[in-house]
Amino acid sequence: MIMRPGQPLLLPANPLFIWISLILAMMVNMLPVGRTPWMPDVLAVVIVFWSVHQPQRIGVVAAFLFGLAVDVHQASLLGQHALAYTTLSYFAITIHRRLLWFTVPSQSVQVLPLFVAAHAIELAIRMIAGGAFPGPWFLLAPVAEAALWPVVSVLLLLPQRRAPDPDENRPL
Repeated sequence: MIMRPGQPLLLPANPLFIWISLILAMMVNMLPVGRTPWMPDVLAVVIVFWSVHQPQRIGVVAAFLFGLAVDVHQASLLGQHALAYTTLSYFAITIHRRLLWFTVPSQSVQVLPLFVAAHAIELAIRMIAGGAFPGPWFLLAPVAEAALWPVVSVLLLLPQRRAPDPDENRPL
């Protein structure tokens, strides 16, 4: 893959680390802090991150299964989060080559429409099922998720970074 200039060469991602990060993000979503409409969905951010950086390992099926788990936990309409996460993963995989050419702050602007679309899908399903509109604060959640993108990018890419000073045993 052609990389943009100045981007460091990364080690391969450990599949165990990928799955542990997804499970930890799901556990963060399950914390009993109260589900207010403006709270960011950390699992959605991590799913998009791994769909962009490792599309061969994390795909639509993993997003669907995590979405079902969130639906069961939140006792929401079965398939609501599954459809939103599946859509997120699909579009993240679709734009992953283009997205990696941007800097991390620019990437957060690029993924904002994905998060808006996912929340719009959840809202549409909730409204069709007869739920109440959560209010205008609902629009802050995608913005908070886009603001989390740089933090998640730095944290999840840390294990893949190479040592800055090469020695005689490591030519790269």
